[in-house]
Amino acid sequence: MEAPPVTMMPVTGGTINMMEYLLQGSVLDQSLESLLHRLRGLCENMEPETFVDHEMVFLLKGQQASPFVLRTRRSMDKPGTPWHLRYLGQPEMGDKNRHTLVRNCVDIATSENLTEFLVEMGFRMDHEFVAKGHIFRKGIMKIVVYKIFRILVPGNTDNTEPLSLSYLVELSIVAPAGQDMVSDDMRSFAEQLKPLVHLEKIDPKRLM
Repeated sequence: MEAPPVTMMPVTGGTINMMEYLLQGSVLDQSLESLLHRLRGLCENMEPETFVDHEMVFLLKGQQASPFVLRTRRSMDKPGTPWHLRYLGQPEMGDKNRHTLVRNCVDIATSENLTEFLVEMGFRMDHEFVAKGHIFRKGIMKIVVYKIFRILVPGNTDNTEPLSLSYLVELSIVAPAGQDMVSDDMRSFAEQLKPLVHLEKIDPKRLM
């Protein structure tokens, strides 16, 4: 999980309700190098981390109208690193004074038998994909530029093809609930990436 910003808020019950503040956009393949160059300049000329991850999305259907969704992710280029289990809550658009999408976020490292455990719990895998890209960091902000690859044969991560001719770009901060002021810093950073990429708070309902 991303390190939370320094906060004077008391921790009650030993836990903090963490929220992910998010802006999203995309850039065509031919503009990738220009965007990476801009990000290096904005992030103190630090080289980004690269990653190749295999993500699987699991559903648990119950009495509720929509299924419960959990995401598992493992690194394909860094053997021995823990698997990750992630829960993302219902996105909140908020009002016009909040410049980002906000959603509850839980991210924990697990052992490698995670998928077997979820199946035993009654979950079923809905879909899977491979994500390849770059991670930049500036303070508590994380900027991820990545391409999604479709897995052509289920379970075979060596047999993939690009899903599109563009890269997804996500700017995010994970912070305790109630720290909406971080969205101002994110908006300022996003402005510096224009016109290469326009990062917005995208309402998931518009994509359905």
